[in-house]
Amino acid sequence: MKEERIARVEALPLRYAEPNNNGKTRHVTLVRIESAGGAVGWGEAITGSEDASIATRVIVDRGFAERLIGRNPQDVEAIWSEFRETTYWSGNGGIVTFAISAIDMALWDLAGRIAGLPVHRLLGGKRRERVRAASSIIFDTGNLDGLGRQFADLKSRGYGVLKGGWGHDLSIAFGRDPKRDVAIVRTMREAVGDDAEIIVDVVAGAGWTASHAITMARAFEPYRLYWLEDALPEGDAAGWQRLREATATPLCTGEKGWTVPHFRGLVDNGALDVVMIDPGRAEGVTGTKKVIDLAADAGASWNAHSWSSALNTAASLHLAAASPNVLVLELKPEPSPMQNDIVTDPIVMQDGWIVVRDTPGLGVTVDEASVRKYVFA
Repeated sequence: MKEERIARVEALPLRYAEPNNNGKTRHVTLVRIESAGGAVGWGEAITGSEDASIATRVIVDRGFAERLIGRNPQDVEAIWSEFRETTYWSGNGGIVTFAISAIDMALWDLAGRIAGLPVHRLLGGKRRERVRAASSIIFDTGNLDGLGRQFADLKSRGYGVLKGGWGHDLSIAFGRDPKRDVAIVRTMREAVGDDAEIIVDVVAGAGWTASHAITMARAFEPYRLYWLEDALPEGDAAGWQRLREATATPLCTGEKGWTVPHFRGLVDNGALDVVMIDPGRAEGVTGTKKVIDLAADAGASWNAHSWSSALNTAASLHLAAASPNVLVLELKPEPSPMQNDIVTDPIVMQDGWIVVRDTPGLGVTVDEASVRKYVFA
């Protein structure tokens, strides 16, 4: 049988209003890879800003695309390794890693479609039929009554794990005022009762020291957090160790990580219970799988952060299905253009869980016409 070859590569920067963040503008960059036989794979880079999205498109279109044309799309890890090794000057985090992440995800999708297999089969096989869902919201820290009602509503919809963090108004975001922070955690617990799990995420730049993080973790202990997220900068290895020794609350970080060596450092530190990662940012499905394996070998769990588009969610779901140590997969609780418009079959929560799909590739059907409505450059 003749081998498939890559014929076309295209990067698409998208702009959209996020209903789960008060309609604020966000950006992603998608990569579309088509084989000579007409099969198509899609990947995503969680670029966030307009400039990063455009820059990622340039790196893909003017850098990697020419090197992909004519390659066998099933040589996924070989391509991943080559691209990482040959971008030592401009890579190892940032825009180049965004591009590699999206390309790698698209190649896994394409390889699965060509083979007629879901990505989780290519990753070693399905370990579970469903993954626990976590409702993930940005706090309205200026309205505690409304926040309590929101969490009560989300629990009534079926979520058994509920996460909140940051804030629509960053000046009063979670992590900036100790009294407000404790009041928020208390409001969450009272809203959902004792039979649900709650998680809080400290806003970036809050400036917590290890001593302050210890004080806050102890103040939160009566409310039994499932984990405390991003309490310290990821590079503060000694601070994380101090915090680990001072509290029984599980600890999580990783959202700001880019590369496998960075995550290896987090795991080797021994202070974390949960590693948080996105394939659309941290070296694709290939890199994320390596980090998951590192965490599993160290006895740590991982969280599929996935607060982006349906492609990153789908890739995270397959990784979760194939891994022994996943805790939850985060979902935006309200319909979002990137979750609900750009695919015809969005991934949804059912009774607190997400069913693992067995359809080929990533298992979602991209609506290309819808995707192109959000292209801005």
